[in-house]
Amino acid sequence: MSRENDALYLGLDVGSTATKAVLVDGRGAVRARALAPSGTDFLRAGRTASDQALRDAGRDRAARTTATGYGRKNVPFADDRVTEITCHARGALDHLEPPFTLVDIGGQDNKVIRVGPEARVDDFSMNRKCAAGTGAFLEEIARRLQLDVSEMEPLARQAAEEASIGSFCTVFASTEILKLIQQGTPLNALARGAMRSVVKRVLEMGEFPGTVAVSGGVVAHNPLIAEMLAEETGAAVTVLPAPQFTGALGAALEARRKAQGADAE
Repeated sequence: MSRENDALYLGLDVGSTATKAVLVDGRGAVRARALAPSGTDFLRAGRTASDQALRDAGRDRAARTTATGYGRKNVPFADDRVTEITCHARGALDHLEPPFTLVDIGGQDNKVIRVGPEARVDDFSMNRKCAAGTGAFLEEIARRLQLDVSEMEPLARQAAEEASIGSFCTVFASTEILKLIQQGTPLNALARGAMRSVVKRVLEMGEFPGTVAVSGGVVAHNPLIAEMLAEETGAAVTVLPAPQFTGALGAALEARRKAQGADAE
């Protein structure tokens, strides 16, 4: 194996909820992935995730590191810091032919990224004003239902009916849930209604041209959301492989590109 192909490149996606690490080799193949809770110390989370990925790959260092995500500026050992939009698009391009629309549903925000025929980002939208439609929204609803958030998906799939949750605000939606509980609405219908609410918030973010793909930890744990998005848009919706690591993969591929001094493939 050549020295170039033997080198490993690290991508770190430091999110508000979880920090993801991906290592790729000189060919761009994934060699390891790792995840750590972000907590209140983004630097510690970045080191924890990167150290685990390196251990899994049998290495003690990466040739180059690129950080992205909410806490990318808090990772001083990274060689580069690149925006989430660029890294998520690059990670998706590793799996999809353009044009496509990528919907990333995260812990605190959502991104809709439109990649054109020339593999460039044509447009994007972000939901940063409110936690509605994000992982934080589902966590709050689960708390109101006295459930662990991991129970929401299987419960929603059991529902024979679906509660309508009309409130945009997470706080108001939580109050609405309490009223529905008082009215005797089944828990599974409430769980399914919460999933539908996530999809509705995403749909408010604009158009979805081309192939539609979804990524993010919320979809990784709740694939029903991707199915609902397909129902609402009439499009064939693809869940990307290892969807929670799309941004970290894109960051790793950016680290490889810069280290090799070549244009993105």
